[in-house]
Amino acid sequence: MAGGGGGRPRAVFMAFGTRGDVFPVAALAAAFARDQQQYAVVFITHSAHRSLSAHLAASNVRCMPVSSPPVLAAEQVENISGGSQSNHEDESFSSRKMTIQMEHRKECLSSVEEVFGDDPNTNRDFIVINFFALEGWHLAELFQVKCIIAAPYFVPYSAPSSFQRQFKHSFPLLYKYLQEGPTNTVCWTDIIHWMWALFTESWGSWRSNCLNLSPIPFTDPVTNLPLWHVREESPLLLYGFSKEIVECPGYWPSSAHACGFWFLPTAWQFSCDKCMELSRKMNSSLGSVLCAKHSSMEHFLVENSNSSRPVFVGLSSIGSMGFLRNPKAFLMVLKAAIESTDYRFILFSSGYQPLDSAIRSIASSVTETSEAEASSPSDDGALLFNGRLFCFSGSVPYSWLFPRCAVAIHHAGSGSTAAALLAGIPQVLCPFLLDQFYWAERLHWLGVAPAPLQRQHLIPDNDDPSSIHNAAEVLRGAIKSALLPEIKAQATRIADRLSFEDGIGEALRILKERVLIQDQT
Repeated sequence: MAGGGGGRPRAVFMAFGTRGDVFPVAALAAAFARDQQQYAVVFITHSAHRSLSAHLAASNVRCMPVSSPPVLAAEQVENISGGSQSNHEDESFSSRKMTIQMEHRKECLSSVEEVFGDDPNTNRDFIVINFFALEGWHLAELFQVKCIIAAPYFVPYSAPSSFQRQFKHSFPLLYKYLQEGPTNTVCWTDIIHWMWALFTESWGSWRSNCLNLSPIPFTDPVTNLPLWHVREESPLLLYGFSKEIVECPGYWPSSAHACGFWFLPTAWQFSCDKCMELSRKMNSSLGSVLCAKHSSMEHFLVENSNSSRPVFVGLSSIGSMGFLRNPKAFLMVLKAAIESTDYRFILFSSGYQPLDSAIRSIASSVTETSEAEASSPSDDGALLFNGRLFCFSGSVPYSWLFPRCAVAIHHAGSGSTAAALLAGIPQVLCPFLLDQFYWAERLHWLGVAPAPLQRQHLIPDNDDPSSIHNAAEVLRGAIKSALLPEIKAQATRIADRLSFEDGIGEALRILKERVLIQDQT
């Protein structure tokens, strides 16, 4: 789609990060393309999310990949977690990160330039970004199109405590300009809520050296003075979470909207094409949706009908981000919890290779014929620990799985959190970074989860007997608390309220009202 796509208005959706950061924005892009077929719609994300291409193409959305990784794995995580590294290792990591960042921004510029080309923009063109795609904000300024923020999670970062003081000292006139911003224009409220990150030195050099823009947003590129004669509209901020769960305080920008959770289309959530096709034919999330190859999971879920439903365990991308350093210890914690209770567990490994290898190693050492057969890797599943832990390396829709589980144990990512809330089941949460801590504390406050676990109580670094025993005891206690009648009842009440929401539909309604209809008047 070079240039203006034959005169069609253009919408660029740009989202970076892990699956949970990217896929809900992709679902919004697909819904917009189906609803507004006059638009040429593009989705820019990491090539690692290539599975989106076919799903988006079905809605006439063109996927444009960039080569940067969704995460920088263990090295990045060590920095986040305060791990010790030598100065040489720090410098090496910083150098690699800078190289990746420069190439990433170059590819973003090339992609957006290909979409808009040399054709004149129209007031109906726009770019939608998530909080990890701030390149899109600067590129929207370059190509003089609107920029909208769409985030399936709460702002994952906050301004440093010294930011306002330093900003006022460095840019006194711009500070005055923003403090005096009229209603519905960019003002200090927007800056503190999320836009402060646009003013870092790294963006300034890219803006001036590569984009030929002023190094400081909202200033004249020649004089560096505020654009007193121009007042940009406060950017539309669409949040993909529910007001039933997240309080939206009065000090948020008036342009911020909590739309409801953005759930993925069912077909997007299958790792198996045959299961996906069967689901489409069934056209229901209630019946059997798994093909013969994956029927062992369904058998595990429904067997021993006199016993309680299994406990779900899943950490999504936490492994690939470097937190799951000892997969064997993680499995030993689950084994110890199984041996001290009557719980059955279903573990989603999210295809994390070291964890899958540990599972296969344990499975291959099993001597019981029935368990050895069930451990065949051909169906992406393995039964461990006397048939009470089912491990699955693929994916199926949580909307189908969670109502069949008693509790969901997970990392408090926004997607897993939303799915368990909608299913009305209690949750046990073990946050690792960013907004996960917010979700874990919030769900505990709402009464649908016990106090959050510390990571050593789910994935200890050491697999010595003492560490495993202590972690299993804490995990067992958390599951017991989650199954208390009052927590189960509260989870059901909240699910009832969420069932009336349509997060994607509400985001589309606001987007059309604020962008499309306004530009037609």
